[in-house]
Amino acid sequence: MKLLAFETATEACSVAVYVDGEVHERFEVAPRRHAEWVLPWAEQLLAEAGIAKSQLDVIAVGRGPGAFTGVRLGVALAQGIALALDLPVAPVSTLMALAEDSPADGTAQNILAVIDARMGEIYAGCYQREHGQLITLAPERVLPPQMLELPQPGVWQALGSGLIAAEGILAQRLRAQLSSQNPQALPHAAAVARLGAMLHARGGTIAPERLAPAYLRDNVALTLNEQAALRAAKARTQ
Repeated sequence: MKLLAFETATEACSVAVYVDGEVHERFEVAPRRHAEWVLPWAEQLLAEAGIAKSQLDVIAVGRGPGAFTGVRLGVALAQGIALALDLPVAPVSTLMALAEDSPADGTAQNILAVIDARMGEIYAGCYQREHGQLITLAPERVLPPQMLELPQPGVWQALGSGLIAAEGILAQRLRAQLSSQNPQALPHAAAVARLGAMLHARGGTIAPERLAPAYLRDNVALTLNEQAALRAAKARTQ
């Protein structure tokens, strides 16, 4: 199975090619340069793998949540390429891709993936690793870090920029339940590729015209007045 994957939902830009279980990836932390690099990287990786676009079976993409511009870019690229090549799309949660790269830990099979959502909030996903695969324990959410509750007891790994959002409130609150913390972790296209391949094997791909970004917020862009109202509402709950 041959797959091309994109992950552009955070400050990290990455592209991967998956060929029968082997993954080739380009990854770099490059704020505001995603649009410049993703297509040239895709061409380079396909050439290195000896794969023509016509040989691809599926396009995978990190569908968010994350930075709105980055999420839109990844979704638009995946959709355009899939439409042009008449291929299905594997939409992968960016939070799950982040969790997928958590280190194997015999004591902590529970994984919390959190991304800084700005405006005093985080994107959060809770997972459990079973037989090498991730199981979603609770719906992905956007919320203030002081409101996040883990869906089950036990020892957890936590990773992602949400750990240090809002002055590190989340990391401080959950310290006793965490076996490890990695606030520098970022989602990789290689993880999107592996998850996309599993989704494809289970028949979970979709037609490209059905692909939609996962923003989690109802409002993609808030006005200044709306932002002020949101801050005031949060202040009243603290």
